[in-house]
Amino acid sequence: MSDPPYPDVRVIGVAGMPLVEDGDDIAALAIEAAAAQGTPFLDGDAIVVAQRIVSKAEGRVLPLDAFEPSPFALEWSEAWDKDPRQTEAVLRESARVVRQMKGVLITETRHGFVCANSGVDASNVGGTDLISLLPVDPDASARAFRDAVRERLGIEVAVIVSDTFGRAWRTGQTNIAIGLAGLRPLRPLEGLPDLDGRIMRVSTPCPADEIAGAAGLSMPKSEGVPVVIVRGYPYERGEGSAREIVRTAEDDLFP
Repeated sequence: MSDPPYPDVRVIGVAGMPLVEDGDDIAALAIEAAAAQGTPFLDGDAIVVAQRIVSKAEGRVLPLDAFEPSPFALEWSEAWDKDPRQTEAVLRESARVVRQMKGVLITETRHGFVCANSGVDASNVGGTDLISLLPVDPDASARAFRDAVRERLGIEVAVIVSDTFGRAWRTGQTNIAIGLAGLRPLRPLEGLPDLDGRIMRVSTPCPADEIAGAAGLSMPKSEGVPVVIVRGYPYERGEGSAREIVRTAEDDLFP
């Protein structure tokens, strides 16, 4: 029987990892946990790593008291019943404030991501007076994880650091790639014919986000599964950056 014309993709949550702390080698922990459950990393796997454990390992979980509120943070927080220290963290992590609506600050981070509250989050951080900030360089975090797997196992994998973002035109959140290594994030189809023979002009799937979104099915927030193996997806190997996914200011539909 011939192979099907579509990939047979598996999404495998890696359970059994300990709670990550500052300075931990998350690649070593993930390799050990994946092997212990009988699903060791294999060459060609795409490994999706939750931003939260990356931030914890890199010292990006900080006490709220580290942020002295500015006058704006105090005024905004009083108006919307927010913690002014967390509001100040949002402001410090932003390159600019894009929108201020309904108690949410839509900001552009220093990475170029446009998201709610600069990606600052107080969920699943290990304490009530702690907040998680995005990694300083999520691409570098992904490369470090990829390189550790290569060194320890002698295989090549793609690595995606994922976070949960909302979408401008849809309700709800889904996992997206905020850092990556070992794969090209986009698959441009411009110039190719569709099934009707028409030449496609604007079709550019984003495998990095599609892989991250698929991993979200096995990465529920309340279950403690911070690493997922996506196996069998034919991504394009190569060096890329999550910054390539960010729409440029010139192409921004909502400047």
